[in-house]
Amino acid sequence: QVQLIESGGGLVQAGGSLRLSCVATGRTFSNFPVGWFRQHPGKEREFLAVINASGSWKHYADSVKGRFAISRDNAKNTVWLQMNSLKPEDTAVYYCAADPDGTYSYSSAWAYWGQGTQVTVSS
Repeated sequence: QVQLIESGGGLVQAGGSLRLSCVATGRTFSNFPVGWFRQHPGKEREFLAVINASGSWKHYADSVKGRFAISRDNAKNTVWLQMNSLKPEDTAVYYCAADPDGTYSYSSAWAYWGQGTQVTVSS
């Protein structure tokens, strides 16, 4: 089992930045990839970014490429999502997920999820 806890969400003005954290407990954190998703009200969860177990490979959705950056520190059991140049349309609940089995851009592929953290970007 893996438990994931997100933090770092909040209210920010358009153009601002936030850094989300995802802390994992349970199974050995360094053994699996971690991803970030977000969910707008009434919509499906949207893939944002993924990082492999060692941190040597990352991939981003086109919607956030160049603005968001994923990183991890396995010694701290933590993955971060640095979000820059935020826009009002980035307002959503953000989730981290761990241990995918299948296509990582599909939310159904991920075995473990955090509880989510709200990000609100004002115009």
